[in-house]
Amino acid sequence: MIFFNNSTGEKYRDVEDAVPYRCDWRIFRLPNRVVAVSLFLRRGNGVRPYHPHQCPTMVLMYNNPLALLCELAVENHFTFMSQYAKIITYMFVNTLELLSFLAFKLLIAKGSFCMPITELLERNAREFGNDVALVEVNPEIRETRRVTWKEYELIEPNPVCHYRREITWSVFNEKANRFANLLLSRGVKKGDKVGILLMNCLEWLPIYFGILKTGALAVPLNFRYTPEEIKYCLDLAEVDILVFGPEFIGRVEEIADEISKNRLLFYVGENCPSFAEHYDRLTANCASTTPYIELCDTDDAAIYFSSGTTGFPKAILHNHESLMHAARVEQNHHGQTKDDVFLCIPPLYHTGAKMHWFGSLISGGKAVLLKGVKPEFILDTVSREKCTIVWLLVPWAQDILLAIENGDVHLEDYELSQWRLMHIGAQPVPPSLIARWKKVFPNHKYDTNYGLSESIGPGCVHLGLDNIHKVGAIGKAGFGWEVKIVDDKGNTVKQGEVGELCVKGPGVMTCYYRDPKATAETLKDGWLFTGDMAQEDEDGFIYLVDRKKDVIISGGENLYPVQIEDFLRSHDAIRDVAVIGLPDQRLGEIAAAIIELKPDHPCTEEEIMEFCQKLPRYKRPHKIIFADIPRNPTGKIEKPKLRKIYCGESLVAKQNHG
Repeated sequence: MIFFNNSTGEKYRDVEDAVPYRCDWRIFRLPNRVVAVSLFLRRGNGVRPYHPHQCPTMVLMYNNPLALLCELAVENHFTFMSQYAKIITYMFVNTLELLSFLAFKLLIAKGSFCMPITELLERNAREFGNDVALVEVNPEIRETRRVTWKEYELIEPNPVCHYRREITWSVFNEKANRFANLLLSRGVKKGDKVGILLMNCLEWLPIYFGILKTGALAVPLNFRYTPEEIKYCLDLAEVDILVFGPEFIGRVEEIADEISKNRLLFYVGENCPSFAEHYDRLTANCASTTPYIELCDTDDAAIYFSSGTTGFPKAILHNHESLMHAARVEQNHHGQTKDDVFLCIPPLYHTGAKMHWFGSLISGGKAVLLKGVKPEFILDTVSREKCTIVWLLVPWAQDILLAIENGDVHLEDYELSQWRLMHIGAQPVPPSLIARWKKVFPNHKYDTNYGLSESIGPGCVHLGLDNIHKVGAIGKAGFGWEVKIVDDKGNTVKQGEVGELCVKGPGVMTCYYRDPKATAETLKDGWLFTGDMAQEDEDGFIYLVDRKKDVIISGGENLYPVQIEDFLRSHDAIRDVAVIGLPDQRLGEIAAAIIELKPDHPCTEEEIMEFCQKLPRYKRPHKIIFADIPRNPTGKIEKPKLRKIYCGESLVAKQNHG
């Protein structure tokens, strides 16, 4: 066997010589002197295995080498993006040099290939089987009977005791296979839907991948859903099976009689309720071998739900190409390697958390699932688990800085030298926050990611690790993505003008499931109209201005709340702020700032108004309200809730009434 490096042309006579490229190979000897070669071609840190049954062109014919070249030229299975062509391998007895050279020229042609994300898990189990894949730290507080959705905090309750468990890649894959085989034994087939209603735990991701391995669609559900919302989502997505945990017994029990008709319920945890079947006992008796279900890029893979802050959530359909692209994007943006340890705090039901974790999946690295968001919990976990990459939401980063400034935590108590990257997403990031962060952690790389569930989560726009001088911007088009900013007629606006941000790429949703009208309003010629208002600076960096629906029109002037919020967050006494429009008889709307103060930082309305004198007059809030800022589990401000509290009814309705 001889290996060729496509960048240098250097020959390798041994697999060990090509270790930096992590190339693997298999040879299958067939009758009549025919040899089939299975390749593992590198994509970043990800490797896609090519097996003979998936790539029929990988047959080297001893007596007719040119036949291979003809096949390679015709078959699209074997073309791929040239930037990923790091290693090619071929074995041939005669005309080795010629064949290798010609094959190389064909291989670097641009194209695409099919690869379900489940193959990354298979690879990790094979290559890194004994390495730790997932760690769960501080598991959730388990309910004994009923817990209402309103009792849950931003992410999850802080635990009362320290607890840790872990699984290796081989065990991860085995658990996924066992669940897949359980589903298949119950008649689940390609295209069926399986709902997941779990807190972050070690079972979450194996269940998710077990579903994907059957060809069924995974349907993650928000843990804050009411019983009515759970039923609504199950019905909308046409879910056939629901997997739920102990925190949801009360809510599921309320609707069990309705949702259990023609639908299986699997329970994950101890003390299985009578209306469900026990996941642990059932999977223990299932085969751990990988079921072979042929999957391709265009196959449906998952349904995610919008946050539901403007009414009942929409069901967002994604295919396997979306999932795989998300993994490639994450690894490309943050350069994750096998040695990186990713700290994941946000809920896995959301695309943001899971797609960031896909960076660990594609690199084969360890990830830590942390329950609890107190600064001491985060810093202790980073220290104990040697985390190198941490994804934070704005409130958590603010809390960490405040705890350090107040002396509630002491950095010298923790080992944090390995922490290389802090990135933030899910909401606009105040530049003042990052300026404060860099003073405390000067060696940290920083990135912010922008995305929607409709664009398979983070990464369609990102700042980039070397662009901290542009803090405040969401960045430029992400890896494999295109962006544009358009006016109301869909025409691209001039640089510097405000318009609606549109994105296009392999991660765009297939559709809003069973909602063709909403799909047509959002997807146009392959472009996803995000509903976010943005502008581009002279260097091509995009700044998020506001949600289109959140624009405040005051006296004919457009006000973008995010700009006012960023300014107010620079005040030393302000912990969080949200700006909304309130009805006004003369101006139509006025800007009102709901302000949450830091503990032990008293401040008056007059002081805030004085501080706002630095703003242009038309941007100054007309009203100051001191109150808590509600955020959904992904960290986004729940402005519809604030409008309901302070407006009572919609602004349009109020204006129409008088």
